[in-house]
Amino acid sequence: MKLIKGLLKFIPKPCTLNWLIILVSILLSLVSVKVEAKKISFIRDAEIEHILRAYATPIFEVAGLEPSAINIYLVNDKSLNAFVAGGQKLFLNTGLLIRSETPGQIISVIAHETGHIAGGHLSGIRDAMKNSSATSILATILGGLASMSGYSRIGSAITAGGKGISTRNYLQYSRTQEGSADAAALRFLEQTEQSAAGMLSFFKILGDQELLSAQRQDPYYRSHPLTRERISNVRSFMARSKFTNKPDPPAFVQSHARMKAKLKAFIDPPSRTLLNYKEDDKRVEARYARAIAYYRIPKLTRSLPLINGLIKEHPTDPYFQELKGQILFENGNIVGALPHYEKAVLLSQESHLLHRALGRVQIETNDPALLQKAIKNLNIALNADKTDTFTWRLLGTAYGKAGNFGKSSLALAEEALLNRDPKNALLHAKRAAATFKKGTPDWLHAMDILQTMKNNKQK
Repeated sequence: MKLIKGLLKFIPKPCTLNWLIILVSILLSLVSVKVEAKKISFIRDAEIEHILRAYATPIFEVAGLEPSAINIYLVNDKSLNAFVAGGQKLFLNTGLLIRSETPGQIISVIAHETGHIAGGHLSGIRDAMKNSSATSILATILGGLASMSGYSRIGSAITAGGKGISTRNYLQYSRTQEGSADAAALRFLEQTEQSAAGMLSFFKILGDQELLSAQRQDPYYRSHPLTRERISNVRSFMARSKFTNKPDPPAFVQSHARMKAKLKAFIDPPSRTLLNYKEDDKRVEARYARAIAYYRIPKLTRSLPLINGLIKEHPTDPYFQELKGQILFENGNIVGALPHYEKAVLLSQESHLLHRALGRVQIETNDPALLQKAIKNLNIALNADKTDTFTWRLLGTAYGKAGNFGKSSLALAEEALLNRDPKNALLHAKRAAATFKKGTPDWLHAMDILQTMKNNKQK
Protein backbone atom coordinates (compact mmCIF):
# COMPACT_ATOMS: atom_id res chain seq x y z
CA MET A 1 0.00 0.00 0.00
CA LYS A 2 1.17 3.47 -0.77
CA LEU A 3 1.63 6.20 1.78
CA ILE A 4 -1.27 8.62 1.76
CA LYS A 5 0.39 11.75 0.52
CA GLY A 6 -0.91 15.03 1.76
CA LEU A 7 -2.31 13.40 4.86
CA LEU A 8 0.79 11.90 6.37
CA LYS A 9 4.38 12.58 5.58
CA PHE A 10 7.47 11.76 7.52
CA ILE A 11 9.94 14.62 7.52
CA PRO A 12 13.27 13.87 9.25
CA LYS A 13 15.12 17.14 9.68
CA PRO A 14 18.44 17.73 11.46
CA CYS A 15 18.25 19.77 14.62
CA THR A 16 20.90 20.93 17.08
CA LEU A 17 19.08 20.77 20.37
CA ASN A 18 20.48 19.12 23.49
CA TRP A 19 17.34 17.11 23.95
CA LEU A 20 17.12 14.24 21.51
CA ILE A 21 14.61 14.61 18.66
CA ILE A 22 13.84 11.24 17.06
CA LEU A 23 15.81 10.34 13.94
CA VAL A 24 17.91 13.45 13.75
CA SER A 25 20.44 14.92 16.18
CA ILE A 26 22.99 13.61 18.63
CA LEU A 27 20.91 14.01 21.73
CA LEU A 28 17.52 14.65 20.28
CA SER A 29 16.02 13.10 17.23
CA LEU A 30 12.90 14.16 15.46
CA VAL A 31 10.31 12.17 13.64
CA SER A 32 7.81 14.61 12.24
CA VAL A 33 4.61 13.73 10.54
CA LYS A 34 2.55 16.27 8.72
CA VAL A 35 -1.14 15.70 9.13
CA GLU A 36 -3.54 18.03 7.44
CA ALA A 37 -0.98 20.85 7.50
CA LYS A 38 -0.16 20.22 11.18
CA LYS A 39 3.30 18.97 12.07
CA ILE A 40 3.42 16.53 14.94
CA SER A 41 6.69 15.35 16.42
CA PHE A 42 8.14 13.18 19.12
CA ILE A 43 10.96 14.31 21.35
CA ARG A 44 13.59 11.97 22.69
CA ASP A 45 15.83 13.09 25.53
CA ALA A 46 18.01 10.92 27.72
CA GLU A 47 17.49 13.01 30.85
CA ILE A 48 13.74 13.54 30.50
CA GLU A 49 13.13 9.89 29.67
CA HIS A 50 15.13 8.92 32.76
CA ILE A 51 13.01 11.23 34.92
CA LEU A 52 9.71 9.96 33.55
CA ARG A 53 10.85 6.36 34.00
CA ALA A 54 11.72 7.08 37.61
CA TYR A 55 8.22 8.47 38.13
CA ALA A 56 6.45 5.68 36.26
CA THR A 57 8.31 2.47 37.15
CA PRO A 58 6.91 2.07 40.69
CA ILE A 59 3.40 2.66 39.32
CA PHE A 60 3.83 0.09 36.56
CA GLU A 61 5.19 -2.48 39.00
CA VAL A 62 2.32 -2.30 41.51
CA ALA A 63 -0.12 -2.41 38.59
CA GLY A 64 1.32 -5.79 37.65
CA LEU A 65 2.85 -4.49 34.43
CA GLU A 66 6.37 -5.07 33.16
CA PRO A 67 7.93 -1.56 33.09
CA SER A 68 10.23 -2.36 30.18
CA ALA A 69 7.23 -3.45 28.09
CA ILE A 70 5.62 -0.01 28.31
CA ASN A 71 6.98 2.58 25.93
CA ILE A 72 6.76 6.22 26.98
CA TYR A 73 6.64 8.83 24.21
CA LEU A 74 7.02 12.56 24.62
CA VAL A 75 4.92 14.48 22.10
CA ASN A 76 6.10 17.96 21.15
CA ASP A 77 2.81 19.74 21.62
CA LYS A 78 1.99 22.66 23.90
CA SER A 79 -1.52 21.46 24.68
CA LEU A 80 -2.21 19.57 27.89
CA ASN A 81 -2.67 15.93 26.96
CA ALA A 82 -1.77 12.35 27.80
CA PHE A 83 -3.17 9.09 26.53
CA VAL A 84 -2.47 5.40 26.04
CA ALA A 85 -2.91 3.60 22.73
CA GLY A 86 -1.65 0.66 20.75
CA GLY A 87 -1.45 -1.69 23.68
CA GLN A 88 1.17 -0.48 26.15
CA LYS A 89 2.22 2.86 24.68
CA LEU A 90 1.94 5.94 26.89
CA PHE A 91 1.99 9.38 25.23
CA LEU A 92 2.70 12.55 27.22
CA ASN A 93 2.61 16.06 25.75
CA THR A 94 5.35 18.58 26.51
CA GLY A 95 2.50 20.93 27.42
CA LEU A 96 1.51 18.61 30.26
CA LEU A 97 5.04 18.54 31.67
CA ILE A 98 5.59 22.28 31.37
CA ARG A 99 2.23 23.24 32.86
CA SER A 100 2.52 20.78 35.74
CA GLU A 101 3.33 22.37 39.08
CA THR A 102 4.61 19.32 40.94
CA PRO A 103 6.00 15.88 40.10
CA GLY A 104 2.97 14.46 41.90
CA GLN A 105 0.68 15.86 39.20
CA ILE A 106 2.62 14.08 36.46
CA ILE A 107 2.74 10.88 38.50
CA SER A 108 -1.02 11.02 39.05
CA VAL A 109 -1.60 11.32 35.30
CA ILE A 110 0.72 8.37 34.68
CA ALA A 111 -1.13 6.40 37.38
CA HIS A 112 -4.51 7.23 35.80
CA GLU A 113 -3.40 6.21 32.32
CA THR A 114 -1.87 3.05 33.78
CA GLY A 115 -5.31 2.37 35.24
CA HIS A 116 -6.71 2.39 31.71
CA ILE A 117 -4.07 -0.14 30.62
CA ALA A 118 -4.51 -2.41 33.63
CA GLY A 119 -8.30 -2.12 33.37
CA GLY A 120 -8.37 -3.33 29.80
CA HIS A 121 -9.99 -0.14 28.51
CA LEU A 122 -8.01 -0.15 25.27
CA SER A 123 -10.51 -2.16 23.30
CA GLY A 124 -11.74 -1.95 19.74
CA ILE A 125 -9.82 0.45 17.58
CA ARG A 126 -7.31 1.12 20.32
CA ASP A 127 -6.44 -2.55 20.53
CA ALA A 128 -6.29 -2.84 16.75
CA MET A 129 -3.31 -0.51 16.83
CA LYS A 130 -1.24 -2.57 19.24
CA ASN A 131 1.23 -3.67 16.56
CA SER A 132 1.55 -0.25 14.96
CA SER A 133 4.36 2.22 15.35
CA ALA A 134 4.04 5.21 17.65
CA THR A 135 4.19 7.57 14.69
CA SER A 136 1.37 5.69 13.00
CA ILE A 137 -0.76 5.84 16.12
CA LEU A 138 -0.10 9.51 16.72
CA ALA A 139 -0.86 10.45 13.12
CA THR A 140 -4.05 8.42 13.11
CA ILE A 141 -5.34 9.84 16.36
CA LEU A 142 -4.39 13.46 15.92
CA GLY A 143 -4.83 13.59 12.18
CA GLY A 144 -8.10 11.74 11.93
CA LEU A 145 -6.77 9.32 9.32
CA ALA A 146 -8.74 6.29 8.30
CA SER A 147 -5.67 4.31 7.41
CA MET A 148 -1.95 4.46 7.09
CA SER A 149 0.46 2.00 5.59
CA GLY A 150 4.07 1.60 4.67
CA TYR A 151 6.97 -0.76 4.52
CA SER A 152 7.77 -1.04 8.18
CA ARG A 153 7.32 -4.28 10.09
CA ILE A 154 6.48 -2.33 13.20
CA GLY A 155 4.23 0.10 11.39
CA SER A 156 1.83 -2.23 9.67
CA ALA A 157 -1.28 -0.90 7.99
CA ILE A 158 -3.96 0.52 10.25
CA THR A 159 -7.59 0.49 9.32
CA ALA A 160 -9.59 2.52 11.76
CA GLY A 161 -12.96 2.24 10.14
CA GLY A 162 -14.93 5.04 8.63
CA LYS A 163 -13.37 8.06 7.02
CA GLY A 164 -11.89 9.77 10.04
CA ILE A 165 -11.19 9.58 13.72
CA SER A 166 -11.37 12.62 15.92
CA THR A 167 -9.18 12.85 18.96
CA ARG A 168 -12.27 13.19 21.09
CA ASN A 169 -13.96 10.06 19.75
CA TYR A 170 -10.86 7.92 19.75
CA LEU A 171 -9.71 8.79 23.24
CA GLN A 172 -13.08 9.28 24.84
CA TYR A 173 -13.63 7.09 27.88
CA SER A 174 -16.92 6.35 29.55
CA ARG A 175 -17.69 7.71 33.01
CA THR A 176 -17.40 4.17 34.33
CA GLN A 177 -13.95 3.74 32.79
CA GLU A 178 -12.80 7.11 34.11
CA GLY A 179 -13.99 6.20 37.58
CA SER A 180 -12.29 2.83 37.34
CA ALA A 181 -8.99 4.40 36.19
CA ASP A 182 -9.18 6.94 39.03
CA ALA A 183 -9.75 4.19 41.58
CA ALA A 184 -6.83 2.21 40.17
CA ALA A 185 -4.61 5.30 40.21
CA LEU A 186 -5.42 6.00 43.85
CA ARG A 187 -4.66 2.39 44.70
CA PHE A 188 -1.32 2.57 42.85
CA LEU A 189 -0.38 5.78 44.66
CA GLU A 190 -1.23 4.21 48.03
CA GLN A 191 0.75 1.07 47.27
CA THR A 192 3.79 3.17 46.33
CA GLU A 193 3.30 5.31 49.47
CA GLN A 194 2.65 8.51 47.55
CA SER A 195 0.14 11.26 48.20
CA ALA A 196 -2.92 11.72 46.01
CA ALA A 197 -2.59 15.49 46.44
CA GLY A 198 -1.06 15.69 42.97
CA MET A 199 -4.18 14.15 41.45
CA LEU A 200 -6.47 16.60 43.24
CA SER A 201 -4.39 19.63 42.24
CA PHE A 202 -4.30 18.36 38.66
CA PHE A 203 -8.08 18.16 38.73
CA LYS A 204 -8.08 21.84 39.66
CA ILE A 205 -6.06 22.59 36.53
CA LEU A 206 -8.59 20.63 34.50
CA GLY A 207 -11.42 22.45 36.25
CA ASP A 208 -10.22 25.73 34.78
CA GLN A 209 -11.06 24.29 31.36
CA GLU A 210 -14.78 24.25 32.09
CA LEU A 211 -15.12 27.97 31.42
CA LEU A 212 -13.48 27.72 27.99
CA SER A 213 -15.22 27.01 24.72
CA ALA A 214 -14.91 23.47 23.39
CA GLN A 215 -12.46 24.67 20.71
CA ARG A 216 -10.13 26.15 23.35
CA GLN A 217 -10.26 23.26 25.78
CA ASP A 218 -7.21 21.03 26.02
CA PRO A 219 -7.50 17.53 24.54
CA TYR A 220 -7.05 15.89 27.92
CA TYR A 221 -10.10 17.60 29.35
CA ARG A 222 -12.21 16.71 26.32
CA SER A 223 -11.23 13.04 26.42
CA HIS A 224 -11.21 12.70 30.22
CA PRO A 225 -14.28 14.69 31.31
CA LEU A 226 -14.06 15.96 34.85
CA THR A 227 -17.05 15.39 37.10
CA ARG A 228 -17.87 16.39 40.67
CA GLU A 229 -18.01 12.70 41.51
CA ARG A 230 -14.39 12.19 40.42
CA ILE A 231 -13.23 15.10 42.57
CA SER A 232 -15.32 13.94 45.53
CA ASN A 233 -13.90 10.43 45.32
CA VAL A 234 -10.32 11.72 45.42
CA ARG A 235 -11.07 13.93 48.40
CA SER A 236 -12.70 11.05 50.24
CA PHE A 237 -9.71 8.86 49.55
CA MET A 238 -7.29 11.52 50.79
CA ALA A 239 -9.25 11.81 54.01
CA ARG A 240 -8.51 8.13 54.68
CA SER A 241 -4.96 7.84 53.32
CA LYS A 242 -2.01 8.02 55.69
CA PHE A 243 0.15 9.39 52.85
CA THR A 244 -1.99 12.45 52.05
CA ASN A 245 0.41 14.90 53.66
CA LYS A 246 3.55 13.15 52.49
CA PRO A 247 5.56 15.53 50.26
CA ASP A 248 7.04 14.59 46.92
CA PRO A 249 10.58 13.16 47.29
CA PRO A 250 13.20 15.96 47.09
CA ALA A 251 14.90 14.17 44.20
CA PHE A 252 11.62 14.18 42.27
CA VAL A 253 11.09 17.87 43.00
CA GLN A 254 14.55 18.73 41.71
CA SER A 255 14.23 16.55 38.60
CA HIS A 256 10.84 18.10 37.87
CA ALA A 257 12.30 21.60 38.05
CA ARG A 258 15.18 20.64 35.77
CA MET A 259 12.88 18.94 33.28
CA LYS A 260 10.64 22.00 33.01
CA ALA A 261 13.60 24.35 32.71
CA LYS A 262 15.17 22.23 29.99
CA LEU A 263 12.00 21.96 27.95
CA LYS A 264 11.28 25.68 28.23
CA ALA A 265 14.86 26.56 27.30
CA PHE A 266 14.69 24.55 24.09
CA ILE A 267 11.10 25.31 23.13
CA ASP A 268 10.78 28.98 24.05
CA PRO A 269 12.74 31.79 22.37
CA PRO A 270 16.05 32.35 24.22
CA SER A 271 14.96 35.86 25.15
CA ARG A 272 11.96 34.49 27.02
CA THR A 273 14.09 31.91 28.81
CA LEU A 274 16.53 34.60 29.95
CA LEU A 275 13.60 36.69 31.16
CA ASN A 276 12.10 33.79 33.13
CA TYR A 277 15.43 32.63 34.56
CA LYS A 278 17.18 35.87 35.47
CA GLU A 279 20.93 36.26 35.94
CA ASP A 280 20.66 36.54 39.71
CA ASP A 281 18.79 33.20 39.93
CA LYS A 282 21.44 30.77 41.17
CA ARG A 283 19.25 27.67 41.26
CA VAL A 284 20.60 24.69 39.33
CA GLU A 285 17.64 24.62 36.95
CA ALA A 286 17.95 28.36 36.29
CA ARG A 287 21.63 28.15 35.37
CA TYR A 288 20.85 25.08 33.27
CA ALA A 289 18.16 26.97 31.36
CA ARG A 290 20.40 30.00 30.80
CA ALA A 291 23.25 27.78 29.57
CA ILE A 292 20.88 26.32 26.96
CA ALA A 293 19.48 29.71 26.01
CA TYR A 294 22.92 31.26 25.48
CA TYR A 295 23.97 28.17 23.52
CA ARG A 296 21.01 28.65 21.20
CA ILE A 297 21.68 32.36 20.55
CA PRO A 298 24.64 31.40 20.19
CA LYS A 299 26.73 33.09 22.84
CA LEU A 300 29.24 30.53 24.02
CA THR A 301 31.16 32.99 26.18
CA ARG A 302 28.08 33.01 28.43
CA SER A 303 26.95 29.42 27.93
CA LEU A 304 30.18 27.53 28.60
CA PRO A 305 30.98 29.16 31.97
CA LEU A 306 27.50 28.24 33.17
CA ILE A 307 27.74 24.60 32.17
CA ASN A 308 31.34 24.40 33.43
CA GLY A 309 30.13 25.64 36.80
CA LEU A 310 27.37 23.03 36.90
CA ILE A 311 29.85 20.27 36.01
CA LYS A 312 32.21 21.41 38.75
CA GLU A 313 29.41 21.32 41.32
CA HIS A 314 27.94 18.05 40.02
CA PRO A 315 30.81 16.01 38.52
CA THR A 316 28.76 12.80 38.42
CA ASP A 317 25.80 14.26 36.50
CA PRO A 318 25.79 12.75 32.97
CA TYR A 319 23.44 15.33 31.49
CA PHE A 320 25.62 18.34 32.21
CA GLN A 321 28.45 16.47 30.48
CA GLU A 322 26.06 15.76 27.63
CA LEU A 323 25.16 19.42 27.20
CA LYS A 324 28.80 20.53 27.16
CA GLY A 325 29.56 17.87 24.56
CA GLN A 326 26.62 19.13 22.49
CA ILE A 327 27.80 22.74 22.69
CA LEU A 328 31.33 21.85 21.60
CA PHE A 329 30.23 19.43 18.89
CA GLU A 330 27.75 21.81 17.32
CA ASN A 331 30.41 24.49 17.20
CA GLY A 332 32.95 22.35 15.36
CA ASN A 333 35.05 21.13 18.28
CA ILE A 334 34.44 17.43 17.76
CA VAL A 335 37.62 16.26 19.47
CA GLY A 336 36.85 18.45 22.46
CA ALA A 337 33.29 17.12 22.63
CA LEU A 338 34.34 13.45 22.67
CA PRO A 339 35.52 13.14 26.31
CA HIS A 340 32.30 14.73 27.57
CA TYR A 341 30.16 12.19 25.73
CA GLU A 342 32.43 9.42 26.97
CA LYS A 343 31.99 10.67 30.52
CA ALA A 344 28.21 10.93 30.07
CA VAL A 345 28.02 7.30 28.94
CA LEU A 346 30.29 6.19 31.77
CA LEU A 347 27.99 7.89 34.26
CA SER A 348 24.79 6.55 32.69
CA GLN A 349 25.63 3.29 30.94
CA GLU A 350 21.98 2.24 30.77
CA SER A 351 21.06 5.18 28.49
CA HIS A 352 20.94 3.97 24.90
CA LEU A 353 20.43 7.54 23.72
CA LEU A 354 23.76 8.58 25.20
CA HIS A 355 25.42 5.55 23.57
CA ARG A 356 24.00 6.70 20.24
CA ALA A 357 25.25 10.23 20.79
CA LEU A 358 28.73 8.97 21.60
CA GLY A 359 28.69 6.71 18.54
CA ARG A 360 27.94 9.64 16.28
CA VAL A 361 30.72 11.77 17.71
CA GLN A 362 33.17 8.87 17.33
CA ILE A 363 32.20 8.62 13.65
CA GLU A 364 32.51 12.37 13.13
CA THR A 365 36.10 12.44 14.44
CA ASN A 366 37.10 10.59 11.24
CA ASP A 367 39.48 8.53 13.34
CA PRO A 368 39.53 4.95 11.95
CA ALA A 369 40.59 3.68 15.36
CA LEU A 370 37.23 4.79 16.82
CA LEU A 371 34.97 3.13 14.23
CA GLN A 372 34.66 -0.20 16.02
CA LYS A 373 33.86 1.63 19.26
CA ALA A 374 31.21 3.61 17.40
CA ILE A 375 29.71 0.41 15.99
CA LYS A 376 29.61 -1.11 19.47
CA ASN A 377 27.85 1.94 20.94
CA LEU A 378 25.33 2.09 18.11
CA ASN A 379 24.49 -1.59 18.47
CA ILE A 380 23.92 -1.04 22.19
CA ALA A 381 21.50 1.74 21.26
CA LEU A 382 19.69 -0.48 18.76
CA ASN A 383 19.37 -3.33 21.23
CA ALA A 384 17.23 -0.95 23.30
CA ASP A 385 15.33 0.62 20.41
CA LYS A 386 15.33 -1.05 17.01
CA THR A 387 12.88 1.52 15.62
CA ASP A 388 15.31 4.44 15.72
CA THR A 389 16.06 5.17 12.08
CA PHE A 390 18.79 7.67 12.85
CA THR A 391 20.75 5.02 14.71
CA TRP A 392 20.44 2.68 11.73
CA ARG A 393 21.71 5.50 9.50
CA LEU A 394 24.69 6.09 11.79
CA LEU A 395 25.43 2.36 11.94
CA GLY A 396 25.34 2.15 8.15
CA THR A 397 27.76 5.06 7.96
CA ALA A 398 30.13 3.50 10.51
CA TYR A 399 30.16 0.13 8.74
CA GLY A 400 30.72 1.85 5.40
CA LYS A 401 33.70 3.83 6.72
CA ALA A 402 35.09 0.61 8.19
CA GLY A 403 34.84 -1.09 4.77
CA ASN A 404 32.09 -3.54 5.76
CA PHE A 405 29.73 -2.70 2.92
CA GLY A 406 27.44 -5.67 3.46
CA LYS A 407 26.68 -4.64 7.03
CA SER A 408 26.37 -1.06 5.86
CA SER A 409 23.75 -1.99 3.26
CA LEU A 410 21.86 -4.06 5.82
CA ALA A 411 21.67 -1.14 8.25
CA LEU A 412 20.61 1.28 5.51
CA ALA A 413 17.92 -1.18 4.41
CA GLU A 414 16.52 -1.17 7.94
CA GLU A 415 16.54 2.61 7.97
CA ALA A 416 14.69 2.79 4.65
CA LEU A 417 12.19 0.17 5.80
CA LEU A 418 11.34 2.17 8.91
CA ASN A 419 11.15 5.38 6.89
CA ARG A 420 8.66 3.81 4.49
CA ASP A 421 11.07 4.13 1.58
CA PRO A 422 10.55 0.91 -0.39
CA LYS A 423 12.85 1.89 -3.26
CA ASN A 424 15.93 2.29 -1.08
CA ALA A 425 14.94 -0.56 1.22
CA LEU A 426 14.85 -2.88 -1.80
CA LEU A 427 18.14 -1.51 -3.17
CA HIS A 428 20.08 -1.93 0.06
CA ALA A 429 18.52 -5.28 1.00
CA LYS A 430 19.44 -6.75 -2.39
CA ARG A 431 22.99 -5.43 -2.06
CA ALA A 432 23.27 -6.95 1.40
CA ALA A 433 21.87 -10.32 0.28
CA ALA A 434 24.36 -10.43 -2.59
CA THR A 435 27.25 -9.73 -0.21
CA PHE A 436 26.66 -12.37 2.43
CA LYS A 437 26.95 -16.13 2.11
CA LYS A 438 23.60 -17.86 1.70
CA GLY A 439 22.25 -19.19 4.97
CA THR A 440 24.30 -16.92 7.25
CA PRO A 441 22.50 -14.77 9.86
CA ASP A 442 23.18 -11.58 7.89
CA TRP A 443 21.89 -13.12 4.67
CA LEU A 444 18.75 -14.30 6.47
CA HIS A 445 18.33 -10.79 7.87
CA ALA A 446 18.45 -9.30 4.37
CA MET A 447 15.99 -11.89 3.07
CA ASP A 448 13.66 -11.12 5.98
CA ILE A 449 13.58 -7.48 4.93
CA LEU A 450 12.86 -8.45 1.32
CA GLN A 451 10.05 -10.76 2.44
CA THR A 452 8.58 -8.03 4.63
CA MET A 453 8.52 -5.66 1.68
CA LYS A 454 6.85 -8.32 -0.47
CA ASN A 455 4.21 -8.90 2.17
CA ASN A 456 3.52 -5.17 2.57
CA LYS A 457 3.23 -4.72 -1.17
CA GLN A 458 0.55 -7.38 -1.32
CA LYS A 459 -1.63 -5.63 1.26
